[in-house]
Amino acid sequence: MDYRRIMQMLFDGYTYTEITAAMNCSRRDISAAKKAIDSHQITAQNLAGITHARLVEIFPDRRKVISSNYSEPDFALVAEQLQRNRFFTLQQAWVKYTDLDDGLRKYGYSQFCSKFHQHARTHDLVATLQHEPGKAMFVDWAGPTLTVVDAVTGEQFKAFFFVASLPFSSMVFTKAFANMRQDAWNQAHADALEFFGGVPQMIVPDNAKTATHFRQERRTGAKGGAREVVVTKSYAALADHYGTAIVPARPGKPRDKAHVERMVQVIETMVLGYLADADFESFEQLNEAVQDRLGHVNSKVHRTNGISRAELFASSEKSLLRPLPPHRFEKVEYKQLKVGPNYHVHCDYQYYSVPYQLVGRTLSTQLTQTKVTLIDGTLVVAEHPRLGGRRGQHSTLEAHIPPQHKDVSGLWSREWFIAHAQSFGPATVDVITVVLDRAVVEAQAFVECRNIVKGLGVKHRSLLDPACEYLLERGGYSSYSGLKRIIARMAQEEKQRGPAVPVPEAAKDLSAESERLREFVRAPGYYSMGDGQ
Repeated sequence: MDYRRIMQMLFDGYTYTEITAAMNCSRRDISAAKKAIDSHQITAQNLAGITHARLVEIFPDRRKVISSNYSEPDFALVAEQLQRNRFFTLQQAWVKYTDLDDGLRKYGYSQFCSKFHQHARTHDLVATLQHEPGKAMFVDWAGPTLTVVDAVTGEQFKAFFFVASLPFSSMVFTKAFANMRQDAWNQAHADALEFFGGVPQMIVPDNAKTATHFRQERRTGAKGGAREVVVTKSYAALADHYGTAIVPARPGKPRDKAHVERMVQVIETMVLGYLADADFESFEQLNEAVQDRLGHVNSKVHRTNGISRAELFASSEKSLLRPLPPHRFEKVEYKQLKVGPNYHVHCDYQYYSVPYQLVGRTLSTQLTQTKVTLIDGTLVVAEHPRLGGRRGQHSTLEAHIPPQHKDVSGLWSREWFIAHAQSFGPATVDVITVVLDRAVVEAQAFVECRNIVKGLGVKHRSLLDPACEYLLERGGYSSYSGLKRIIARMAQEEKQRGPAVPVPEAAKDLSAESERLREFVRAPGYYSMGDGQ
């Protein structure tokens, strides 16, 4: 950061906004410069005379101070050992590094691997390490796609093919996915590692968006800067889970990924080309056919060495792969969720309980495919199996239920909902009672009751009780969604009928007309049959 220039702009009267735009710095950097001016009596006149060494003293680089407390690994030696000894692993290198007694702090394994990735990229190690057995797995997406046609709807879906290969044995894996997004990318890696039955020392991807992104390095006193290749957060988490290293192929260096490009051509020719004319109604059906062809590819005997990929892999490479971890990698999501008055959080249309004392708090929620973890600050307050299938299910732990539910301040209760239901009518009370009674834990029904009396009741007050009566008469399932459909139908019918229009009163004065008509009205005797007539 060019603090000299920032201080000069402050003396020249530039605003914080103008300085941040011109210097590509933060407002915190400008505040630091402003404090330095005040504390070190720096003026516009003596600024030019301050040496660079003095500026370093005034504005120390805290990152270098922190880094100086750590012991730096000898990655050149690690790379040499990886090349010389096919049984040597990054895990072993890290253990040897942490055993050094030099009085300095040691990097964790993930940071150690990350630094080795940078060393490998900058010292052209990808090509030299790639052909050691068990060392690397190359990954990429194939270019061509196939089509899956839904048998029911006729909708067409593109099938994208992930390819992974071990360069020593050329053992290859492929599988079709509906897209090439991050979830599919991570799942494909987990499938490939399970197919190979172990984990290589490193994974070499192309620079796909799901694998890496570029981070701009800022240069002191200049705009722009070099671009650093950074592994995506989700991809790095996968590598940490399997204890492997991500070493992306360098942009513009085709020999770094020459092997996987050959394997992609093999898959395109021997798998996709073979299946191109077949019809597939699901991805499951397609992948069954792909696995059949893949078995043929890996078992085919090469004329050059008289051995197949599968045989070479089994005899010389499989035993060198590290074992798979006990559990498959799972995607992790984080959400901020507020605890409702029923001491449950609502996540993906399901409900999970927490201690009732946390009502109203916002908790950090960690979601995997199988588990929901709720965290208050740094304390884990609840863990639940992740619910799937029907919406509106509850996972409630007994320890989270208050001892006297109705006496807990701020919580809903049966009495509260029934009292509100009475303002709509007896049928609404009956529906609310049914919803409350069928819940295993009464509090599980509170959100649905609230949606009925506060949601439908506010928007359709006149229709709620008739809708409840209609539902009960026909023996329907008492629920918010059922009532919502009935009310929508009632509202539509009411709209079609339109409001009743009263017959307008006659405004015409008929008194004069009555007098005129009266002149032509004959007396009753006119129609009588008189004597002699």
